[in-house]
Amino acid sequence: MIQQRIVLLSAAGLASALLLAACGSSTEKTSTGTSPGNAVPVATAASESATPAPTANGDSGSGNTAATTMLMAKTVGGMGSVVTDDKGMTLYRYDKDQANPSKWTCAGECTKTWIPVIAQDSVQTTGVEKSLLGTVHRDGKKQLTLGGWPLYRYTGDTQAGQTNGQAKDKSWYAVTPSGAKSTMTG
Repeated sequence: MIQQRIVLLSAAGLASALLLAACGSSTEKTSTGTSPGNAVPVATAASESATPAPTANGDSGSGNTAATTMLMAKTVGGMGSVVTDDKGMTLYRYDKDQANPSKWTCAGECTKTWIPVIAQDSVQTTGVEKSLLGTVHRDGKKQLTLGGWPLYRYTGDTQAGQTNGQAKDKSWYAVTPSGAKSTMTG
C-alpha cells in the first residue's frame, strides 16, 4: 500500500515536472528592456497557429493557461486596412506618444478613455508585420507597440468595426498594419 502511494506520488511529480518544462520552453525569446519607456521585441506565434484567442478572463478556452494577444489587419468602415484586436475592435495610436524610442504619454484620466493594449504571453498576427511589434514598459506591464507606436483601444468604440476615435482631438488615429496612422475617415 505504501509502495503504491510512493509510485503514484513519483509519477505525479514526474508529470508535473514535464508539464512545467513544456510550459517554460519556447523557441522564441522575449527581450526585456532595462529602462522604462524603451520598446522591446515581443515573442510572437505564427499567424497560422490554431491557438484560440483569449476570453475576457485571459483563458484561451483550450485548457491552456497562457494568454494570447491577437492583432489582425482588417478593412474597417471605409477606413482601409487598420489593425484590430481579436474581437474586431479598432486599435489606435496617439500623435503625442513617441515612436523611436517608444514612449507613452497617455496616462491618468487619458487611460480611462484610451485603454493601453497590454501584451499577453504571446502575440499572434494576421496581416500585421511581426517584425514591427514591440512593447514599452507601463506600470509594471508591457504595452504593445506597432512600428514603435504604443497601441490603445477607444472606449467610444462599443462594437467591432467602429472607428469613433478616428482623428479625435486631431491626435488619435486608427493604426495601419505598418504602424502608420490612418488618415482616412469612415
